[in-house]
Amino acid sequence: MRIVIPCEYHFKGNKDMFLINKMTTTEEYHFFLEMFYESIYILENKPSKEELLNAPNLRKYHEGWGRKGDCALLATNAEKSPIGAAWYRLFDEKNKGYGYVNDKTPEIGIAVLKESRGNGVGMLLMRSIMQHAKEAGYPGISLSVDLENKAAIELYEKLGFRDYETVGTSKTMVYQY
Repeated sequence: MRIVIPCEYHFKGNKDMFLINKMTTTEEYHFFLEMFYESIYILENKPSKEELLNAPNLRKYHEGWGRKGDCALLATNAEKSPIGAAWYRLFDEKNKGYGYVNDKTPEIGIAVLKESRGNGVGMLLMRSIMQHAKEAGYPGISLSVDLENKAAIELYEKLGFRDYETVGTSKTMVYQY
């Protein structure tokens, strides 16, 4: 069953409609993988999508998608073309994600197509995935962000995320309900 949350958003003097839908099809899953690749913050010499998505430390973020605790939302534009995604997945002590806090707090990710950035789509996706996790009964959500990704950190702080810990070149941030 498809969950549709219509969201009106105004930008640059035009009225556009963005829809946030729960991912349900194979085609949408492939777009999710594209967005997962985009969400990996590597500025120079970024490995190919195939290489990165098959790396053991990253494969766990999408392998076997659809298990309990998995959720992905896609943003589409007025033409119903996908333009971004936000998702979460539960990890456990034996299989931690980079933003792991505990086995009851899902780790989220987000990406928006370059040509669709700066119009509020990322904020809309973040608010939608946060609301979805809250309604699913989770105590909070976590994420991992590269310390150099200042724009993302600023967005997360505006949404109420707080620093949890810093390891290497990234930090884990948490939002509690």
